[in-house]
Order: sequence, then structure tokens, then C-alpha cells
Amino acid sequence: MLRTLACCIALAAASALAQAPAPAAPPGPTPAPTPTPGPLTSGIETRYFDTRVRPQDDFYHHVNGRWLAETEIPADKAAYGPAQVLVDQAQEQLRAIIEAAANDTSAPVGSDERKLGDLYASYMDESRLARLGLSPLEPLLTRIEAIAEKRELPGLMVDLERIGVTVPFELSIDQDSRRSTEYAAGLYQSGLGMPDRDYYLLTKDAKLSAIRAAYEQHIERMLTLAHDPDAKANAHAIVALETSLARAQWTKVANRDPVKTYNKMTIAKLATLTPRFDWNAYLRESGLDDKVRTFIVAQPSYLRGFANVLDSTPLPVWKAYLRWHLVSAYGRYLDQAFVDETFAFEGKVLRGIPENRPRWKRGVAVVEHSIGFGVGKLYVTRHFPPESKARMEKLVANLLEAYRSSIETLDWMGPATKREAQAKLAKLTTKIAYPNRWRDYGKLEIRRDDLVGNVMRAAEFEYARNVNKLGKPIDRDEWFMTPQTVNAYYNPSMNEIVFPAAYLQPPFFDPRADDAANYGGVGATIGHEISHGFDDSGSQFDGDGNLRNWWTKADHQRFDARTKILVTQYNAYEPVPGYRVNGALTLGENIADNSGLEIAYKAYRLSLQGAQAPVVEGLTGDQRFLLSYAQGWREKIRPEQAIVYLKSDPHSPDEVRCNATLKNLDAFYTAFDVKAGDRMYLAPEKRVRIW
Repeated sequence: MLRTLACCIALAAASALAQAPAPAAPPGPTPAPTPTPGPLTSGIETRYFDTRVRPQDDFYHHVNGRWLAETEIPADKAAYGPAQVLVDQAQEQLRAIIEAAANDTSAPVGSDERKLGDLYASYMDESRLARLGLSPLEPLLTRIEAIAEKRELPGLMVDLERIGVTVPFELSIDQDSRRSTEYAAGLYQSGLGMPDRDYYLLTKDAKLSAIRAAYEQHIERMLTLAHDPDAKANAHAIVALETSLARAQWTKVANRDPVKTYNKMTIAKLATLTPRFDWNAYLRESGLDDKVRTFIVAQPSYLRGFANVLDSTPLPVWKAYLRWHLVSAYGRYLDQAFVDETFAFEGKVLRGIPENRPRWKRGVAVVEHSIGFGVGKLYVTRHFPPESKARMEKLVANLLEAYRSSIETLDWMGPATKREAQAKLAKLTTKIAYPNRWRDYGKLEIRRDDLVGNVMRAAEFEYARNVNKLGKPIDRDEWFMTPQTVNAYYNPSMNEIVFPAAYLQPPFFDPRADDAANYGGVGATIGHEISHGFDDSGSQFDGDGNLRNWWTKADHQRFDARTKILVTQYNAYEPVPGYRVNGALTLGENIADNSGLEIAYKAYRLSLQGAQAPVVEGLTGDQRFLLSYAQGWREKIRPEQAIVYLKSDPHSPDEVRCNATLKNLDAFYTAFDVKAGDRMYLAPEKRVRIW
């Protein structure tokens, strides 16, 4: 229910400084091992270099060419690279923790260990799920069928959203962007079963048209499994309904604007957008009637469009639509026929994945999704050495110092804006590895014999946890990623950067490697996340997390002129024939990539304190820094998944994030003797230098 995070990695995605002591160990676990001291390595995996490719022509393939040639994407994945390797490693570690809990029936009733063990056991009991068939959903299916009038839809939509079912708009509880010391309720466009509006609206795109046809067939098959006698006709009507919603939706580029998506309005004003939608019933059913007097509406015109679709669509079609989204959300927790059909579209058609993940991996994912911080507490105790946190804190300190000094030397930012930028940087909070305070799952009921009920109750628990924030002080200790998540994020409303423990491993962060590799790896990520506070979107928030313009007009114009060049640069890349990078959609992440690398390089040079970097394994410090950056981006991806990302993800493809970013970094040209005529060469006057 949080929509303001900027993440550094796209995977198949928010205030006190995290300097608390390591979490207390529960009975049984042993502390994570401390790395054995020894000579620092280069941190560079030279065995993957393709020496047939000149670094001056294609740095990404020079560094990663042999890995790309030798590596096959595992059959159960849409993409594969270092991040996915770490995800697999974390899953194996979590599996050991979770299976031990599932086998330990002596764990106290109500403890996190008992709950995560029972949840996993309920998922792995395939014979029971086969016997149950559709029956776990029948009470809700019956309720949907019993609706006699459209005025009953608001209450039903709330109840379905509460258990994680897609409905036409989504409730969010987040900080008020203009009053960051308060929580506010927001409404955000939703309601589609495919990744983006383009899948419905680009009728001349052959690939998307084929996916759209397969989607309709998938709906028909799922409704047939759910005993719908009119499955074919209903599937056609559902796609038509979702297409109407897609026409009303804002593009992902438009949704990046935090000012345009901030529209606070009273319930009375909201009712004028959707005259025949009963907001009072919605408030009562959602538990908001005594907590909310206003909503922040992200896309007002979408709600007007939804109102038109609500009026023009017959009630039987709305009922079919809600039945479909219920079985779509919960089919993966039913018998094998539902599981197979769900994967056939979501995995094979949409993302090109040949095989479903092994059941144990899906079981681990269910536990993570439902009781993520409960299992995360055990994961940290076993698998995160405290020394890694200490070294990360030193890296962050040097990155912040590099930003401070860089701000003072910027030629495009004036004195008044510089003062505000320094004030914002001074208020930035860093969270590393794990939360100061762990989430309390005491009110979550988990039963060993009730998988669907468990998933529903977990979703309701999270819904209630968020709604209960309203009217209370901001929880600045809250994390929006678990410690076992291989990712990181910046939250502008908190003005904080967060680095979960699972990300802090090779090749991103290697405690055995010298500083050059770590500044080029995790250092660039730290710089990336900090820079989100100053990208085209995050820069509109001040140091207290409030949406406020603290820039002079002239500085904004100079900043915009540079970022427009970035849009043009990235628009030129075509990772899949016929599908280009959207430079406007990816602008914030591209700014962060370029700024993060520049600042990480400056921080690395600061860390040397004027000394000459040693040559390690034949590589200079600058070379190791840049090679480390490039090896972190190696990835193979299926074309179908690449299209999903190009249409819906704000990050550029990994190869682009490597080469396009390096072209703008002056130090790259010196370190690898890049000259005019080389394919990686970009004339100095065309390079974008923001920080």
C-alpha cells in the first residue's frame, strides 16, 4: 500500500540510522559466520571476460561475454543474473529455516516459528488441496453471485481488496506528501489483469495482440474450472471491461509526476467524480468511516472514467469480472488444474518461462509474502555477519561526503538551491540490513490445514495494519522490504535509503574484496539511492519528506535541460526488435544510475585520501571500480519478460544501465583509453554530468 519507493533493481517491487545492536537470537540459531581475515582480492571475475570484444566498443559484453555465452536461464525463471543468484541462495537458506519450523511441532502456539511452519505445511499439503478443489472459494463466489444491484458493489470490492484481489481502484495508506508527519488515505488506478494499459490498447502490435488473445482464452479456462457455464462469453466481456478501464488510465510516465498525482479531495468532492458509487458504503466496509475525511486521489480523470464504465457495464459482467479476479488471485493456492492454468498464462505466455518453480520455492514465497519479517528475523541471525554492516556504514559515510562536496561545485545549481540540497542531504536517514524493531504478527491466525484461509487472513492482517496507521504518528522504524530481499530503495516521504541484508553480498558487496570493487558495486547502488532524492521526481520533496518546490526557476531549467538529453540518449536503445527503451519512463532511474556512479567514483577517490590505489591482479583501482560496476549488471532475459519490463518498469535493461551510464563518466575514458571512433565514445560536450 506504499507507492513512493524508488528501487535500484528490477526483479521478477520505507527513520533512525540503523545502528542498533544485532537482533536478539531466538532459541536454537547460531550466529552468522564471520569472514576469515586474509588478503583482499580484486573482486573482479575475470574468467567471464570476452577478450574478443574491446572494452572501448562494448564494455558490457567485454566484461560479461563468457558468462552470457555459457549461462542458460533456468527453466523456472524469466531472467537470470547476480540478483537472481542471490535470490536463489536466500531461498535455500529460508527453506532450511522454514522446513525446520514446519517439522518442529513443539514451537509455542502463536510464535512466529509456529506460524511460518504451519503456513508452509498448509501449502505443501497437495493431497488436501486436491480434495478441496474449488471449495475454499465457494463462499465468496456465492456472495458475488448473490449481488442483485450495483449499489452493493462498493462493499464487495472492499472485501475483495482486503484479501488481495484486484478491483478497479486501490486503497493506499501512506504519508501525506504535503504533510509528511501524517498518514493519509489514497486512491490509485487499478483493475487490470495484464501488466500495463498498452497490452489492451496497442491493437497494431502483433506480440501484444497475441498476448491479449491468449489472456481472454486464459480467463475462459479459469472460469470453466470455476464452473462458470458462460465462461467464453464472460471472458470476452471481461476483456472488454478491462480495456475500457485501460483507456481511462494514466500512462506510467504521467504517474511519475508527484504533483499531478496529488489531488486531495473531500468525500463530497470524490462523489462528484463517481456519482453512482456509494462512497459512504465503501468507507463503512473499509473501516475508514471514523478515520478519513479526505482522500488523495492519484488520477481523478481515471475515477471519472471508472464511473462511466460502472454505469455502462451490466451487473452480470461486473459479477463475472469479480469472479475472475478472485480465482485469478487464488488459483495458485487451489488444486493442480488451477495452478497449471495460472502458470500457463502468467509464466509461459506473459514471461516466456518454460517451467513453474518447484513447489518448495513457491511455498517459501508464500511464507515470505505473509510473514516476511518473522522469517527475516531468523534469516538475519543465521546469515548476516555484523562486520558487513559496519563496513557498509563506512561506505555510506564516504558517499554522503562525496555528495556534500559535489553539491558545492555544481555549475548548474545556484547558491539558494545548494543550501536546500545540503539541508536535505543532512537529514537523509540510512537503514542497513534489518529493522530496529521487528513486526508483530501476534494477531495473525495461521492454521496448518487451511492454506486459502491463511493467505486471506495474512492479507487482511496487512490491510488492517495499514488502516490502523491513520491518526497515529509516523512509524519511522518501518521497513518496506524484508531483510532477505535482494534489492534496495529510497523513500522520498521519509527521506531515507534502505539496504536489506540479502543485497549486501558479492558481487554487489564483497567483504573479501578491496574498496575499488565495493565502491563500483554497492557504492554505486548507495549513490543511486541517495540520488533519488534529487532526481526529477524525488527532487520535488524537501528534507522533511514534504512535496515542496525548493528549487529556483533557473536551476530547474538547467536541470531539466540536462535530463532531457538523458531521455534522448536512452530512447535510442532497442533491446528487443520493435521495442525501445522509454527514456521518459526510465528517467528517474537513469538519473540515479548516472549520478550514483559519478558519486561512487568520487567517494572511492576520497577513500584513498590522496594515496595511489594499489594494482591488484593486474588491474588499477579505477579499472576495478568500473569492472565491478559492469559485472553487477550481467543478466540474461527472455524476450517476453523484456517486453513486460519495457512496458511497465521504470528501470532500463541491465545492458543499457551499464553501457549508457559509462558513456557519460569521464573517468571511464581515462581508465580504458576510450577515444573518438570507439563505439563507447561519446564526445565530452554530449556527456550528461549531473553530480
